[in-house]
Amino acid sequence: MVLEFMDNVSRFMPSIKSPAKPLSLREKMMWTVGILAVYFLLYNTYVYGVSAAQISQPLEQLISIIFAARIGSLITVGISPIVLSSIVLQLLSGSDILKIDMNDMAQKARFQTLQKTAAIAIAVIESIIYVSTSYVTVASPAYVGIVTIQLIIGALIIIMLDEMMTKYGITSGINLFIASGVSYAIIAGTVGIIIPEAITAIQSGGTSAISSALLAFGPLIFSILVFLVSIYAYETKVELPLAFEQLRGVGGRLPIPFLYVSVLPVILASSLELSLTVWLRFLNGVTGSLGNIAKFIALYSNVSSTGGTSLQLTGGLAYLISPSFPLPYSGAYGGVGGYADYISYFLTTDTAKLYMPWGGFVFIPEWIHVIIYVLALVVLCVVFGKFWIEMTGQSPKNMAEQLGEMGWQIPGFRRDPRIVESVLNKYIPTITVLGSIFVGLLAALATLSGAVGSGMGILLTVGIIYMVYQQLEQERLYDTYPILNKIAK
Repeated sequence: MVLEFMDNVSRFMPSIKSPAKPLSLREKMMWTVGILAVYFLLYNTYVYGVSAAQISQPLEQLISIIFAARIGSLITVGISPIVLSSIVLQLLSGSDILKIDMNDMAQKARFQTLQKTAAIAIAVIESIIYVSTSYVTVASPAYVGIVTIQLIIGALIIIMLDEMMTKYGITSGINLFIASGVSYAIIAGTVGIIIPEAITAIQSGGTSAISSALLAFGPLIFSILVFLVSIYAYETKVELPLAFEQLRGVGGRLPIPFLYVSVLPVILASSLELSLTVWLRFLNGVTGSLGNIAKFIALYSNVSSTGGTSLQLTGGLAYLISPSFPLPYSGAYGGVGGYADYISYFLTTDTAKLYMPWGGFVFIPEWIHVIIYVLALVVLCVVFGKFWIEMTGQSPKNMAEQLGEMGWQIPGFRRDPRIVESVLNKYIPTITVLGSIFVGLLAALATLSGAVGSGMGILLTVGIIYMVYQQLEQERLYDTYPILNKIAK
């Protein structure tokens, strides 16, 4: 019923027209550069009516990186509406509340219209929440309305740029914007924080000057380690032998990568966790008996920092599953002054407050917060990983059907999709779970390491670069052998 209604909605829904003919790799690269230029123009354009000094805490920086956003700019909302709409529809589809056959082009078109409609609705709601809860610092109450409208417009432009990138570029807009934001954060963090701290350590003199300077590069070293481990994981795969039934002697291999679902589970899981920290801000003003429940779910407090005070998540269940951690290095971003103090913070601090409606506040050690955060992220990654292979046609059943249609079979077995499916069932579900657990653990540990650009952001960027590399190879092959493009269509 809902999907059929989308036929009427699609008539009024703004959309980007698909290219009349397949684009060459050069044309796609030109479109990609142009879209990226527009993105950075929005990134560096502040909304009229916001305060010039936006207080940025570590959690807010992480939210900005994952959502490819910048607080106070036209893209304050970032890609979160696109990601959240995808999460909601995945959950509805995975629970069979929303039945959709992605192989049916009509149903697929309706689903895409539904997803865009949901993204636009979320963009409007988030823009209102951001302004009404002071996530964006408005210079004057008179500017509340105009600031909200500008944030909505910026979010809608990002939605359209993502669609344009999907149809004209070399990857999706989500991938491009995340990778660009993380790259920018790495350069800015290295030049603006790490190098100045290293210089300060050397200028201070003393026997520990050199060692202090080297420790200042710790976040950058962790970033490089995450990068290398991610590349190694992407290159790890299981290969199943294949034979072509029509031509004897012709064979191949079916690679099943260890990261079968790439970093998509982390994108979805981290987006959900970080979105909760923003969406639940509206609970801050709830009072009475409902206020006690609100504090148990998410507790917000005014926290002082450089530039003034801001409303920050300081307790509740939402805090325990969020990466609300200080940075190991010092500076104006909530750092604790080095890795020794950073470790001591987790072992000795109990700032996490959990409000119990029947017994007041309970203070929880930060090391317990770390354990809960890691477990929550890993479990969410596994759940979204399982959903994703079903949604995108990568399940053993779908893969077996595709291999059968192309005439491939596994040597030693009859050419029967059910037989092939049973063989794939021995690998794909296990690899999906193990890969999802791995990316969840790597993202969590990288975030805890304080890697510059955020460890999670680096992990996502490596995955995105790897996917773009594969797509570029495919596009280059299509340009070299145009007949393959026609076969693929």
